Amino acid sequence: MNLRPLHDRLVVERLDIETKTASGIVLPEAAAEKPDQGKVLAIGNGKILEDGKVRPMAVQVGERVLFGKYAGQVVKVDGKELLILREEDIFAIVEGK
Repeated sequence: MNLRPLHDRLVVERLDIETKTASGIVLPEAAAEKPDQGKVLAIGNGKILEDGKVRPMAVQVGERVLFGKYAGQVVKVDGKELLILREEDIFAIVEGK
């Protein structure tokens, strides 16, 4: 991948969601919701503050994050659908498994 996000943006790959309910019903792909979790593939340098200083990013490459279902801009790179988000669109970092 040759994307290098600028400033407070990051590149995220959506993680696949389970297509089977807890009771064992298989959901068709059209009925499944967009996943709201992803893996961070690249990050920018950080947000430029009003005084000109750069605040480093709180999220790191490789972390799993939660974001809004309709957040960010979808782009296709090398046949993969990726999201470009601002750091403020990230709700939380998923820790553990």
